[in-house]
Amino acid sequence: MFVKELWRYPVKSMAGERVKETEVGELGFAGDRRILVRGKNGRVITSRTHPKLLGLKGSIDGDGHVLVSGHPWDSPEALQLVRQAAGPDAELFAWDGPERFDILPLLVATDGSIGRLGFDGRRLRPNIVIGGVEGLAEREWPGHRLRIGEVVVRPAQLRGRCVMTTYDPDTLVQDPGVLKKIVREFGGKMALDTEVLTGGRLREGDSAVLI
Repeated sequence: MFVKELWRYPVKSMAGERVKETEVGELGFAGDRRILVRGKNGRVITSRTHPKLLGLKGSIDGDGHVLVSGHPWDSPEALQLVRQAAGPDAELFAWDGPERFDILPLLVATDGSIGRLGFDGRRLRPNIVIGGVEGLAEREWPGHRLRIGEVVVRPAQLRGRCVMTTYDPDTLVQDPGVLKKIVREFGGKMALDTEVLTGGRLREGDSAVLI
C-alpha cells in the first residue's frame, strides 16, 4: 500500500487543495482547518447547512497565508465571498484548538472503497487516500495502527457520512443518490476517523503498512 493522495482544507467546509507533502502533528496536517466560518450567534457554519461554501476554495500560499478563492482570508474580498455563500452575518475566524475538527484530526480513505462507491473520492473529503487497497479492506482497520512513511496513525472508527457527500465537488450539483448508496451498501459509513500517534513528514508515494 502507498500514499496515493494528500489533501488539506485550510478553511473548514470549503474545497481543499491537494499537496505533494505535508508535516503531520498531533492535530493532523499543518494548516488544516485553521480558518472557520461562524454566524452572528457565534456558532460555526458548515457546508452541511450552507453547501455553497463548497464552491469556495481554501489554500495556502508560498508565504503560509491562508487564501479564500485566491484572496487573503481576512480581506474584504474573502468576506464578501463567504457572506454570499453563508449569509450576510457570516464571518471568518482563526482557531487552532482540537474543537475545529468534527471528530478526529485525520480522515483516511482508500482507493478500494472509493472504487466501490463509484463516485469522485473528493466527496468524502479525505486527508489521506491510501492506494493499493483491496475492496472494502479499510473496514477492518479500526483498532489497528497504520504506519505511513514515518508517521504512525490509529484508525478509530468508520465515519458516518452526511449530506455533504451529495454535492459534486466541481459543479455543486446535488445527487441524493450518493448518500442513499452509502447508507444502503455501506451502512452509512465510509473512510476512517483517525488519530495521530507519531507525527512526521508525509509524502505522496510513501509506503503504508498495517501494524
